[in-house]
Amino acid sequence: MRARTQFTCSACGAVHPKWSGQCADCGAWNTLEETVAQGGTAEASPRFAGYSGEAATVRRLGDVVVQAEPRSSTGLSELDRVLGGGLVHGSVVLIGGDPGIGKSTLLLQSLAVMTAGDSGSGPRGLYVTGEESPQQVSLRARRLDLPYEDLSLLTETCAERIIRHAQQAEPDIMVVDSIQTLYTEQLQSAPGSVAQVRESAAQLVRFAKQTGTALFIVGHVTKEGQLAGPRVLEHMVDTVLYFEGDPGGRYRVLRAVKNRFGAVNELGVFAMLDTGLRPVSNPSAIFLSRHEEPVAGSVVMVTREGTRPLLVEVQALVAESHAAQPRRITVGLEQNRLTMLLAVLHRHGGIALFDQDVFINVVGGVRVTETAADLPMLAAALSSFRDRPLPQDLVVFGEVGLAGEIRPVPNGEERLREAAKHGYTRAIVPAANAPRKAIKGMEVTAVSRLAQVLDVL
Repeated sequence: MRARTQFTCSACGAVHPKWSGQCADCGAWNTLEETVAQGGTAEASPRFAGYSGEAATVRRLGDVVVQAEPRSSTGLSELDRVLGGGLVHGSVVLIGGDPGIGKSTLLLQSLAVMTAGDSGSGPRGLYVTGEESPQQVSLRARRLDLPYEDLSLLTETCAERIIRHAQQAEPDIMVVDSIQTLYTEQLQSAPGSVAQVRESAAQLVRFAKQTGTALFIVGHVTKEGQLAGPRVLEHMVDTVLYFEGDPGGRYRVLRAVKNRFGAVNELGVFAMLDTGLRPVSNPSAIFLSRHEEPVAGSVVMVTREGTRPLLVEVQALVAESHAAQPRRITVGLEQNRLTMLLAVLHRHGGIALFDQDVFINVVGGVRVTETAADLPMLAAALSSFRDRPLPQDLVVFGEVGLAGEIRPVPNGEERLREAAKHGYTRAIVPAANAPRKAIKGMEVTAVSRLAQVLDVL
């Protein structure tokens, strides 16, 4: 029997028996969403059904038995890095990205590698697709030359039937592609609506937690680049990954924005080949141009993505402006911070760029959000403005304060060692980040004020 539904205001939480355009309690428009009425006991509702076969009891934390290997490798080193060292049993991972970016390819490839084993000795995998037919999935697996013999496939869009099949198959790893195509029998709204996405995800998360099944959920993204559906979906899962990159380009970037089992903002880099996605073990190489001769407006910085130091090239173009308002445009960096840094350069460095257009770009499409990019931005802009190339073996990083001071950034010595490993011999860093012991083959210049940086450059 279908459960009774009600309509809840997303603004104030008021409950209404039927839908209307305006909430009678708070007056907000178009905020009523269909939800399942929780009538009677929770155990009587299919939404709260138990899937583990055990009754919930109060247990001492010391009596909980921890598995000897709580993580398992996904077969892709960069995916393991982003997840925090491997896939945790019973975890729920939400992965989003633009259409055609490679989400299905990544998960099918990883699931096929994980389930492959001699005489079925590997973990059991179940690939649930609501967007493609079995023939389409099979063609993709054959085209990628994957070991798909031991991989189970289910074409279904009903959340209740998916869970029933999963209870029979008892998979160790399950992929749902995608959550926007699923619906639950408890609601009458169309698949993809906010209520359907939320209720379907809630049932799948409960199944994964109670049975210890590692679950991957694919989510679509909006035009703004955010995961489609309710934001509560991100709070229900353990890990949220974003798959970024140009669908027509070769490289893809996998970024963790939430991870209960690892570092946040961890970065994984993949190369899209004819045989699928391949991890890039040295991503710094693809973010550096390596010019044949020194060019003005280019400087290399060492950023940090999660636990990985990464070398990226920051390029600047400063040209005379003929507009009433000079332009300040950044790609991969924060535009407001560039405006602030140019004001600091004018006030504490005596160099005015109020009549110049300033364009800043990070090579390779990587996005840098940390403050270590302040000093490289100023160095690149000054190099372009003076038309004087910086040394090719120089790396720069550091935060610039409004008072003209150069502030330290985390893990400075680790950044310097990464730069030295790639052949860089000179560095300009904040004084507090100067290494205690000299790094072989690298000359480190420690600065504390912006004026010192200008003298060095």
